Amino acid sequence: MASYKTSQLRQGTPVEAITGNKTFIFSNANKGTCYFSIETVADATGSYDSSSPKNAIGTYGSFTDINADSLVTSSYIASVIIPSGGGSFQFNPTTNIAVSSSILRATGEVQLTIS
Repeated sequence: MASYKTSQLRQGTPVEAITGNKTFIFSNANKGTCYFSIETVADATGSYDSSSPKNAIGTYGSFTDINADSLVTSSYIASVIIPSGGGSFQFNPTTNIAVSSSILRATGEVQLTIS
């Protein structure tokens, strides 16, 4: 289980290894919504190519206090709106995500625990 502070998520912080189904638990101290993204690390030109891991492909579910319809995904990036107070969802990647191969980012006063 790893926890990420607001300051880490605002700057973007490397992800732990993600193997199997994980629960992403958010707190949001803002009075409004915030945004969260998990992004595959791009190459030196800021692009993805055929050798880039497709870390955002998988199954997303068990949304609690987060609108599942706010989830936007591609093969490389997944983003979701985090309401005031927070919420959670589960993510089961199709392939294991290696340490530091994706970046976690959030706006506002979001904190995250992955369990």
